[in-house]
Amino acid sequence: MKILSSVGLSILGLSAMVSAAAHGGRMDRVAAAKQSKPEKSVVDANGNLRVPGNYRTSYEFLGSWAIAADTGHGSKQIHDVYASPGTVAAYVKSGQFPDGSVLVKEVFQATTAPMKTGTVSRVQKLAGWFVMVKESHDTHPDDKLWGDGWAWSWFNADDPSKTTSTNFKTDCLGCHEPARATDLVYVQGYPPLGHSH
Repeated sequence: MKILSSVGLSILGLSAMVSAAAHGGRMDRVAAAKQSKPEKSVVDANGNLRVPGNYRTSYEFLGSWAIAADTGHGSKQIHDVYASPGTVAAYVKSGQFPDGSVLVKEVFQATTAPMKTGTVSRVQKLAGWFVMVKESHDTHPDDKLWGDGWAWSWFNADDPSKTTSTNFKTDCLGCHEPARATDLVYVQGYPPLGHSH
């Protein structure tokens, strides 16, 4: 009787492990499927981008850049960069941005002033956003804001739904070309991706 009970418990335990593994695999596939499509709030059916309204609370913070002032001390701009949910984990696992990844860069005008800790620059006024969506299947080949594996758009602070960009090659690529080896993204500035220590 004890042997039968032990065998029964072993079979139950094995079944539970197989079920959990299958469920975990399904969850990985579901997460991957969700990651492969950018949020509807970012890309419409025609391939037009917009700034996602919820990125500060639901996206993952990647890092900040301080753009030095042309003269004097401090910064003239501060850029804060966010990634859509799941992007960091997928990048850390594969070393690549999966299709559907959305990157949002907030661009702020900065102000600099003395404080107790020293001369400090901080954000002052939002200038706009730069949005990129990873897409390697060339789904919008005739759209001049899609290419080189990404969709690209700049948005002025007064209109997060209408880009002022017209062609990624002339409006965006010049700044990103030096980062071609890392998929046109300056990953060294983003500690969650594992490149900064």
